[in-house]
Amino acid sequence: MTKKIRLSPAEGWVELQTTAADWKNADPKLLGTMLSQLHLIRAFEEQVLELAGEGLVHGPAHSSIGQEGGAVGSIVGMRAADAINGSHRGHHQFLAKALGYVAPDGIAPTDEVSARVQEVLDRTLAEILGLAPGYCKGRGGSMHLQWWEAGALGTNAIVGGGVPMAAGNAWAQLQRGDGDLTATYFGDGAVNIGSVLETMNLAAAWKLPLVFFIENNRYAVSTNVEEATAETRLSARGLGFAIPSWKVDGMNPLAVHLAMQEAEEYLRTGRGPVVIEADVYRYFHQNGPYPGSAFGYRSKEEEAEWRERDPIARVESEMIKLGHLTREEVDALRERSLAAVRKAAETVTVPLPDGKRKIKDELWPDPGFVDVGIRGDASELAGARLEEEATFGGELKEVKFIDVVSGVIGNRMEKQGDVVVMGEDIHRLNGGTNGATKGLKARFPDRILGTPISENAFTGLGLGVALEGRYRPIVEFMYADFMWVAADQLFNQVGKVRHMFGGTNRVPFVLRSKLAQGSGYGSQHTMDPAGVFATNPGFRIVAPSTPFDYIGLMNAALELEDPVVVMEHVDLYASTGKAPVDDLDYQIELGKAAVRRTGDDLTVISYLNMVAIAAEALDRTGISADLIDLRWLDRASLDWDAIGESVRKTGNVLIVEQGAVGTSYGGWLSDEIQRRFFDYLDQPVERVHGREASPSISKVLEAAANADVDDVVEGLTRTARNVGIEIREA
Repeated sequence: MTKKIRLSPAEGWVELQTTAADWKNADPKLLGTMLSQLHLIRAFEEQVLELAGEGLVHGPAHSSIGQEGGAVGSIVGMRAADAINGSHRGHHQFLAKALGYVAPDGIAPTDEVSARVQEVLDRTLAEILGLAPGYCKGRGGSMHLQWWEAGALGTNAIVGGGVPMAAGNAWAQLQRGDGDLTATYFGDGAVNIGSVLETMNLAAAWKLPLVFFIENNRYAVSTNVEEATAETRLSARGLGFAIPSWKVDGMNPLAVHLAMQEAEEYLRTGRGPVVIEADVYRYFHQNGPYPGSAFGYRSKEEEAEWRERDPIARVESEMIKLGHLTREEVDALRERSLAAVRKAAETVTVPLPDGKRKIKDELWPDPGFVDVGIRGDASELAGARLEEEATFGGELKEVKFIDVVSGVIGNRMEKQGDVVVMGEDIHRLNGGTNGATKGLKARFPDRILGTPISENAFTGLGLGVALEGRYRPIVEFMYADFMWVAADQLFNQVGKVRHMFGGTNRVPFVLRSKLAQGSGYGSQHTMDPAGVFATNPGFRIVAPSTPFDYIGLMNAALELEDPVVVMEHVDLYASTGKAPVDDLDYQIELGKAAVRRTGDDLTVISYLNMVAIAAEALDRTGISADLIDLRWLDRASLDWDAIGESVRKTGNVLIVEQGAVGTSYGGWLSDEIQRRFFDYLDQPVERVHGREASPSISKVLEAAANADVDDVVEGLTRTARNVGIEIREA
C-alpha cells in the first residue's frame, strides 16, 4: 500500500486583510496622500474618457478607473530610486509613480495642486493624445508611458511583454546594493504568458528585488478569469518558483500598502522576488467610455457590486470616521482634482464655435520627426582607433577564429568593467558549447551568467540591464533560430524601445547569434537571421568573416548605444586567420565594407563564411570581379559608397548568401541596389541563395538546401553570360 506525504510550498502564501486598528494606526499623512493621488488619477481618467468620447484620443483609451487602489497603495511608499513598469492599462501606475516623484513629501488633501503636479497631468495627457509635449514626444500614447527620471520605466502594449525588462532593471539594482526595488504590473491575462512565468523562475533563481504585481481585474478584454485558468487565485503562480506571495483586496489601498510593506521587508534584504495579487475591477470596457455590461459579457449587477467597494469611497469614509477630514474637505479635494485635469485639457485643446473642441494644431509632432530616434547617431564612436588588417602596423599571428571571440570579450570585461554576458551554458563546458566564453567565468564569476532555457526572459532581462545604463549586456543565443522563441522581446521590445519612448533611450545591447548551416542540426537550428533583423527597425548588424575583423567589429558593437546583432558562423569558429599578437582594442569603422579583391566585370557581394566561398568560386571561373565583404549589414550602416562605386564600374551585381530564400537578406539588398543604381545596371541583380526549405538533418538534403561553392560558380557563370562576359579558366 502506498504512503503519501503531504508537501508544503517552499515559501509562504497569505491573504492580507485590514482591521479597524490598521486604519486607526495608519499615519494620517499617508492616508491623505493616498486619497489625494486617488482623486487626481480618477479625475484624470475621467477626462481621458471624455476626450475619447469626443474622438480626440487617437487609438485606445485603456481606462484604469476602479483599479487605482492597487497602484496607489503599492507605489505610495516607494523610494525615488525604486522603479516600476506596467502594461497597456497603466495610466494609474504611471501617475502614482510620477506624483510620488514630484511630491516626495506627500500631497495633503487640503493642499492646492502644485505647479509640478500640474505639469505631470499636462504632460501625461499630452502623451496620451500623441502630442509633442508628452513624455515620449507623442510616440507612446496611452500604452507606452515612460518617464525614466521618475522611475517609470515604460508601460507596454504587449501583454506580459515588459516583465522581463523589469527583471533586468532589478538585476542592475541588486548589483548596486542600495536595497532598491522594481515592481512590474500586469493583469490576469498575463499570468499564463510564457515570458512572465520564465521571468518568475529567473528572478527567483537569481534572487532579484522584483515585485510581480498582479492586478486581477477578472477580465482579459471579455474572457473572465474562470474561463482562462483553473487556479483563479493567481498569486498561487509564485509558489511554483518558491516566491513568497500575498493576496489582497485591491479596492482597499491601505491593505495593498501594508502588503507591499511586508513584501519590501523581504526583498530589500536580498532574499529575492515577491508576488502580490490585488483583486481590482475596471469599471469600463477594455477600451473606451462604455461599461462592460454594454457588450454583454458581464452584468450591471456585478458592476454595481464592485462600485460599492470603490477605493476612493473607502479611504474617504475611513478618514472621515477617524476625524482626519470633513465631508466638505473631501468635496473640495474632488473639485480641485477636476479643476486640475480640466486645466490640463485646456492646455492641449481649443474650443470650437459649435461647443466641441479640437487639439491645438501647434502641439502635434513635426512629421519630419517620424524616423528620428530609430537608432542613435553613433557619435559615441567618435575618436575610436580604427584599423584594417591590410594596413595594420603591429605584429600579426595566425589564430583560431573562436579564440578571438573570448579574447576580445574578456579584454573589454577586464579593462572597462561594464560588460555582462548571459546565455545558456556559457558558464559551463569551458566556454559554452563552442568555447566562445572560454576562461571568462573563472575571471569574472559575477558577470558570466548562465541562464535557464528561457530566451524570452533573459533577452528581456538583458534589455532592462542595458536601459538601466551602467552595464552593457551581451546576450548569447546558442543558435540563431532561437530568435523566434524570443521574438517579442527582440522585435517588439529591444528593436523598438528607443523610438517608441521618444528616441532618447540608450540601448547598449549586443546579441551574439550562432549560424549553423551545414552542421547537421536540421530545420530548427540552422537559419540565417540577417534578412529578418535587417527588415525590423532598430538593429545594427555585423557579420565578421575574419578573426581580425571580429575583434574590431565586436569592439564597435560594445561601444554603440544601439542594439547590435553580432552574427557568427559555425564554419568560421575552427578556421584560422591573422589577428594582432597583443592588440585587442581597435575598431572596424562603422559602415565600412571590405573589398577583398578587385575586378572589372562583376560586383560580388557577400558576408560571413560565404566571402571565402565566393573567392574560391571566382578562382574557379577566372571572372574579374570586385568581391565586397559587407561586414555591416543593417540599413543605416551599409557601405553604399563602396557598393555604388563598384556597381558604377561593373554594371553587374551578384549577391551571395548561404541560407534559405524565404528569409533571405539578399532579397532586401537586391531591391535596394536596383532602386539606388538602376541606371548603372546592365541586368537585374542576380542572387545565389539556399532553397525554400529549411535544411534537413539528412546530409544530402542539407547540402541541397544550402548554397555552396558550386552554386556560386553557377551564379557567376549565369551572371557573366547574361551580358556576354567571357569566362576565363583559372
